[in-house]
Amino acid sequence: MSASTGKRRRLQVGLIGLGRLGRVYARDLQTRIPETRLVAVADLNAAAVKEMSEEFDVPGAYGSVGDLLGDPQVDAVVVVSPTHTHKDIVIEAVTRGKPTFCEKPLALSLLECRAMQEAVEKHGTFFQMGFMRRFDPGYAAAKRQVQEGRIGKPVVFKSTSRDPFPPSLEYANPASSGGILVDMGIHDLDLARWFMGDVKTVNAIGGVLAYPELATVGDIDNAIATLVFDDGRLGVIDLTRNGFYGYDISTELLGTEGTLKIGYLRETPLLVMTKNSVAHDTVPYFMERFERAYTLQLQNFAQNVLNEREPPVTIRDGVEALRVALAATAACRSGCAVEVSSITN
Repeated sequence: MSASTGKRRRLQVGLIGLGRLGRVYARDLQTRIPETRLVAVADLNAAAVKEMSEEFDVPGAYGSVGDLLGDPQVDAVVVVSPTHTHKDIVIEAVTRGKPTFCEKPLALSLLECRAMQEAVEKHGTFFQMGFMRRFDPGYAAAKRQVQEGRIGKPVVFKSTSRDPFPPSLEYANPASSGGILVDMGIHDLDLARWFMGDVKTVNAIGGVLAYPELATVGDIDNAIATLVFDDGRLGVIDLTRNGFYGYDISTELLGTEGTLKIGYLRETPLLVMTKNSVAHDTVPYFMERFERAYTLQLQNFAQNVLNEREPPVTIRDGVEALRVALAATAACRSGCAVEVSSITN
């Protein structure tokens, strides 16, 4: 699928899933990315379909994935529906030859992932995984610094993700989200692989320390995972649902010749200095912190499809990040280190 000469061709996209993130993607695809045009939306929620199609002037409004995929105006699809629905949607999309972008996590089990990967490979359909932190300017700059040898060889990876409040119990339920180490930690685990390579073993601890209600659905609110990479380098990730002060995402790479620190906490470039106090605001939540990254990753997807480029984030990245997350979940439950390669389902 090549970009046309003269007037720039726009990729006509169908968006599947119109929840909180779906609304952000609809806005970006229709108003912020010059390479895309949103031509169809689909969701089981009829009210959301009506609202979004009217707000963003989308001609195709559907209550089923099959109807959207059957729309001849749809060149490619963006999947941002609940994780447990990804497998069937992705398989149908790639079987029909629709270039596909899928939000993280890829699925909730490796069996589902394997079926998705087989479908992508069998049909040769373009597929790009959604890990937006890779497109954040800070993380992208850090990756370039590492590749250029600025800090020598990174030997320790440290990453922190702190949400300012817990999700709804319905969302937190591991049956639909995979639990904190899958749904939340998979971003940090993907970054770990991106910067350091594949993970050999993982250990983890966690508990319900701030929100007892999370125990009723089988999730936890705090977790710490330690990683040993294939070449012996080390990593540690800490996750919390009770970062009450704000949304705090940071990563540190300790190298043999220097260190990189990625992230920020102050949202507005303003310090308020009064007697015995120096204060600033904090990042509210992920929509604000990664607003640009979300737009950049969708633009990258469209550019890759239009220009017939390989995806920078592949389905294998989705599979392997989930494998490590599932290993960490198993380690947290058992209290023992888990070989990542032992996770097969």
